[in-house]
Amino acid sequence: MTLLAVEQLGVTLATPRGRAQALRDVAFSLERGQTLGLIGESGCGKSITALALMGLLPDAAQASGSIRLDGRELLGQPEADWCRLRGDRLAMVFQEPMTALNPLHTIGRQVAEPLRLHRGLDATAARAEALRLLQRVQLPQAAQRLQAYPHQLSGGQRQRVVIAIALACGPDLLIADEPTTALDVTIQREVLALIGELVREDGMALLLISHDLGLMAENVQRMLVMYGGSVVESGSTAEVFARLAHPYTRGLFGARPRLGQPRGSRLPTIAGRVPELIDLPSGCAFAERCSRADPDCRAALPALRELASGHAVRCCHPHTAHRP
Repeated sequence: MTLLAVEQLGVTLATPRGRAQALRDVAFSLERGQTLGLIGESGCGKSITALALMGLLPDAAQASGSIRLDGRELLGQPEADWCRLRGDRLAMVFQEPMTALNPLHTIGRQVAEPLRLHRGLDATAARAEALRLLQRVQLPQAAQRLQAYPHQLSGGQRQRVVIAIALACGPDLLIADEPTTALDVTIQREVLALIGELVREDGMALLLISHDLGLMAENVQRMLVMYGGSVVESGSTAEVFARLAHPYTRGLFGARPRLGQPRGSRLPTIAGRVPELIDLPSGCAFAERCSRADPDCRAALPALRELASGHAVRCCHPHTAHRP
């Protein structure tokens, strides 16, 4: 059975200018042991998707569609049911570990908390398991760190603690939202390698959110490209990179830094900017930035069309040939 099935997910948010459509017709699925990447610029809907999956949308948000975990519908369930899932079957690694950790509590207490809440362990057993988890995520001097506070750890160490908390109860689904944003390049690679190793060992599903194409190429089997609150391209990572069917995907790829570029070279950019949620057009949200756009693109949101097995694009004029 499919672990996670998302169908026609829509989310509207309250803004000072009225309600804004943050997500439109988002759909995907995840199997156990599968890795899926979610990529796009800031403001494209990646983090809102993650919050919807965790039941952490703002109070005034309205969600429609379906989110099913092992066939069980999650949208509309009581908060008490969400609380039983979060930290147990669903877990999330946030992009800024300093804000994800409570500065008033020790590391040991924070890692032990989900074990006491969801597994019913007593203080001694929870502390012993917290130590094992910190050792598993390769936190240096793990035993001494149990009594440390978040401000006493480096950024990379704090992120390892956040990962330990997320993994404490052996979740079925791990969501990692920009987990390396605040880390230097060397620590980024270590943290991503650690997440990948733990996912493989435990057989959990991983949803990795990022704006970094290189990171996706190395760490996920399938990927979704988001723009304007919609999935504009989806497929296996290899197929998406081989074709770059949507003009937005191609623009992201063209804007990446390349080794060997002369010093001071300017990177290509995508003209314009991501529209505000309240200003999303009824048609393709990328049309105003796209050189291939025509009146059909602006008339209505394009339907997903399949280019190859498992590779779909939401575009009236996609690139259909594999790139050279």
